[in-house]
Amino acid sequence: MNPLAYLGEQLAAWREAGTYQRLRVLESECVPVARVDGREVINLASNNYLGLTTHPKLREAALEATRKFGVGSGAVRTISGTMRLHLDLEERIARFKNVEACVVFQSGFTANAGTVSAILMHEDHIISDELNHASIIDGCRLSRAKIHVFPHKDVDAARRKLADLAGQPGRKLLITDGVFSMDGDIGPLPELTALAEEFGAIMMVDDAHASGVLGRNGRGTVDHFQLHGRVHVQVGTLSKAVGVLGGYVCGSRDLIEYLHHRGRPFLFSTSHPPAVAAACLAAFDILEQEPERIEALWENTRYFKAGLAAAGFQTGLSETPITPVMVGEAAAAHAFSRALFDAGVFATGIGYPTVPHGKARVRTIVTATHTREHLDRALEIFRSVGRAMRLIGE
Repeated sequence: MNPLAYLGEQLAAWREAGTYQRLRVLESECVPVARVDGREVINLASNNYLGLTTHPKLREAALEATRKFGVGSGAVRTISGTMRLHLDLEERIARFKNVEACVVFQSGFTANAGTVSAILMHEDHIISDELNHASIIDGCRLSRAKIHVFPHKDVDAARRKLADLAGQPGRKLLITDGVFSMDGDIGPLPELTALAEEFGAIMMVDDAHASGVLGRNGRGTVDHFQLHGRVHVQVGTLSKAVGVLGGYVCGSRDLIEYLHHRGRPFLFSTSHPPAVAAACLAAFDILEQEPERIEALWENTRYFKAGLAAAGFQTGLSETPITPVMVGEAAAAHAFSRALFDAGVFATGIGYPTVPHGKARVRTIVTATHTREHLDRALEIFRSVGRAMRLIGE
C-alpha cells in the first residue's frame, strides 16, 4: 500500500479538470522576448519590471563580488555569515526608504512570514485584508495570534473590527499589501494608516510589487502616499523590480534588532551569496540614477491596458503594471494561457486557490524594456486567440 497514493489521485483530478500546470522552462535570460520550452515568446509573465536582471552594472557587480569573496558566505547571519556587503545593502535600503534600519531576508516570502510570526503572540490580534499575499497569511498563522479578516480594501469593515477589539488585551496589527499581486490594485494605505493611529495598532505594509514601481525612484507606497514615519513595518522585495533575490524589512532600529533575535528565517538560513548582495546594491544605484526606466514602465503599462480594453478584455481592478485579463473559470484561463503560448505570448493562467472561484484570469506584466513592437504583437495575439476562444467579440 502506498500511503502517498492520494497525491497521485489529486494530480489526476487536476488533469481531468484542466487545471493541472506543468512548469515552463526559461532557457534564456529573463528578457522581453525569451526562449521558453524551446520557443521564442513575448514574455509577459515575469516580475522583472525594470529589466534589471540583465543590466550590465548588476552583472559586473555580481562577478566582481564573486571574484573577491567567493560564491557563498558559509553560515547564517548570527554566526559568521554577516559580510560587510550585507550590512552595506541594509544601510543603503534604510536610506532609500527613509527609515532607521533594515534587515534583509532570503526572500520576500520569508520577510513577511518571519516578521509577522516574530512580533506577535497568541494573545495578539491581526486585522488583515482578505486578499493579502500568502506569505502574510502564513505569517499570521505561525504567530498563533487571533486573525480577523476584512473584505478587500473595505476600510469601514477594518474600522469595525478594530473598534470591536478596543479594550481587549493584546497588541493589534493592521496589515495590507501595498499593491495586490493578483489584481494589480493599490491598497488604501492612507486610510488604513489613519485607522491604525486612531486605535493604537501596528501598521504594516507588504510593498513587494510597489518596490521599484511606485513612489519617487520606486520607494514604494509609503512614499507614494507621503506616509513617512507613520507606517511601522515596511516589507519589500529584491526579487522583482530590483531584479535579483531576497526580501527586506524596514522600520525602527528596535524592530530590526528584535528580528535579529527572533526572526526565524533570518536566524536559521544561510545569508545571501556575495554576488546577490552586490548586485542588489548596484540595483539601488540604478533606481536613483535611471528614473527613466520607471517612466518607461508606466508608459508601456498605459499603452498595453488601453489596447486590451479596446479589444474588449476586462482587466478588473488593476491600477499598476500587473494587469489581469479576466476569464472566469480556472480551466478556461489555463486553456487561454496555453493557446497564447502556442501563438507566441507567455502569460500565466491563474485560478483557485490562488484567486477565488469564478475569478480566474491570465495575469500579464509589462516591463520597462518591452518595445512598442513587442506590445503591439502581444495585443494582436491576445485579440486573435481571444476571438477564437470566444472570450471577446469579433
